[in-house]
Amino acid sequence: MQHELNLLQQEVTRRQFFRRNATGIGAAALGSLLNPDLDAGPADSVQPSHFPGKAKRVIYLFMHGGPSQMELFDYKPRLKDLNASPLPDSVRGDQRLTGMTSNQKSFPVAAPNQFRFQRHGESGTWVSDALPHMAKVIDDVCVIKSMHTEAINHDPAVTLMQTGHQQPGRPSFGAWSSYGLGSENQNLPAFVVLISDGSASRPADPLYARLWGTGFLPSSHQGVNFRKNGDPVLYLSNPSGLTDASRRSMLDSLALLNQRQFEAYRDPEIQTRIAQYEMAYRMQTSVPDLTDFSNESEQTFDLYGEASRKPGTYAANCLLARRMAERGVRFIQLYHRGWDQHYNLPSDLRLQCGDIDQPTAGLLTDLKQRGLLDDTLIIWGGEFGRTIYSQGTLTSTDYGRDHHGRCFTMWLAGGGIKPGMSYGATDDFCYNIAENPVHVHDLNATLLHCMGLNHERLTFKHQGRDYRLTDVHGTVINEILS
Repeated sequence: MQHELNLLQQEVTRRQFFRRNATGIGAAALGSLLNPDLDAGPADSVQPSHFPGKAKRVIYLFMHGGPSQMELFDYKPRLKDLNASPLPDSVRGDQRLTGMTSNQKSFPVAAPNQFRFQRHGESGTWVSDALPHMAKVIDDVCVIKSMHTEAINHDPAVTLMQTGHQQPGRPSFGAWSSYGLGSENQNLPAFVVLISDGSASRPADPLYARLWGTGFLPSSHQGVNFRKNGDPVLYLSNPSGLTDASRRSMLDSLALLNQRQFEAYRDPEIQTRIAQYEMAYRMQTSVPDLTDFSNESEQTFDLYGEASRKPGTYAANCLLARRMAERGVRFIQLYHRGWDQHYNLPSDLRLQCGDIDQPTAGLLTDLKQRGLLDDTLIIWGGEFGRTIYSQGTLTSTDYGRDHHGRCFTMWLAGGGIKPGMSYGATDDFCYNIAENPVHVHDLNATLLHCMGLNHERLTFKHQGRDYRLTDVHGTVINEILS
């Protein structure tokens, strides 16, 4: 009797039920992938937004390591008076300290600011002399001085900024954008990642692929990391002896095998695999054209700076980001490493700013000249800021600063953002927020709003719960919207 029951269970398995009742579904999916004129999946076509958004695409300029807000945009003239004075306990309160600060023999004292500030543009925004090119375009920018985060170390802070959660495993911002809006270009990924190393002496902190990963979203929405040497994407070129016709024939055969596998197991990741093979084939033509700067004018290279001629530099990546924006890439993530100035801050910060100042201003100017800035959302900032107090050797010309998540500065420009304004303020010590606090979740809710996405409705069910980029938090900052 038990033997007969086992046979019956084997005959009516869930897998067999789906196999018998899903005939033709997989074939239809494959046909849509091979024929772009047919209905495509969310990773391959534009999806309807929740409401009309002003930003069609995003360029996220991430300064990995934590730029010092008080040396760049948050002018604090009292720092000169506080030179070498301890930070009052009433200001510091019960804030968590990093191991670097708590292990110092004595609590550090306030470090002076070696950078000069002036008001610029019609907005009169304060900008440091470390960013002379940005000062010229500051009226196109909204500076947020009241950002804050609970994270005090790099990895959880970057992970929170990029995925909405300090612990790994959640989808990245770019993946959510691809999932919510799809792609405007069938021949390029919806989400591309570009990485450059800074000129500062400090070794670059590591970056992990999970920062542009999909977590529990379909893997077709993950970011594609373009390399600076060789093929931008691995295996883009055909191996020696393999013709385009042979590769096409191989992919067709592989697609049919994967199709049979899909019909047997109904695993959606098999469809993703087929789609990614097809995308890779189309990218063999689209990517070389994208990365070929030979048709760019001398005026354009002058705008972005001489370094824009060298692949892999921040300047070249900014120019490449503009070319991607023109071709409909939905989310372009630039990481620039080397901003963790625990020592040698005056010299290293100038080197870092030398990397990014002209190219960033050039990108804003270039997009504006081409009529792309109005529907391109630009984001600039790091995972946190720096402390008023010093680390390392405190001299008149040399000092460092520790991580500081309680207040830091970011700026936004373009699609849906009100230009030429500052939002939020910090206290005289640049240690606590004085008005209009903006949490990471608030920022992400606002950015999604600019893209026409309601952060509370952009969800994905996983393990019985609806997840979203902003978790269960986030408020749109209407005051900075145009």
